Amino acid sequence: MPASGLFRFPAPLTRICPAPRGTWFWERLTWFSPGVAVTVPAAGKKDQPALLALDENELQEHFVKGHGPGGQATNKTNNCVVLKHLPSGIVVKCHQTRSVEQNRKLARRILQEKVDVFYRGEDSLVFREKWEAEKRKQERKRRAKATLEKKKTLRELWASSQDTP
Repeated sequence: MPASGLFRFPAPLTRICPAPRGTWFWERLTWFSPGVAVTVPAAGKKDQPALLALDENELQEHFVKGHGPGGQATNKTNNCVVLKHLPSGIVVKCHQTRSVEQNRKLARRILQEKVDVFYRGEDSLVFREKWEAEKRKQERKRRAKATLEKKKTLRELWASSQDTP
């Protein structure tokens, strides 16, 4: 006997979820989410332009079982978010926390950064930040190497001054 026969629900409530059978609960929830653009501005960067906006209609979201350490807590729950940007084909998989909502937010931020680099290239905020970080790293390496060379020459001078009586 159908559920509507047992409990006298009004007609609109007899079919609660129009999603096809076999889809997961979280996938069904994403179907009902409105198509709102998501923008994540860079923290502390007020004078620079924000990242490109993501349109929710262009995203495909799946929830899969987790991986890695944590045993049963991660391997049996569908809290790993796989997010795909359909126009560019970029796929992001995020399983940094045990919370599905936090993973969804993190996946969107990561995807937004990757899409920004994909479309803007070298003009992208993320690309410039990574390039500047790499430049600073190379400068630190150069300074450390120069310091080691100075120490080496000082040791040689000191050793040569000790050898001559």
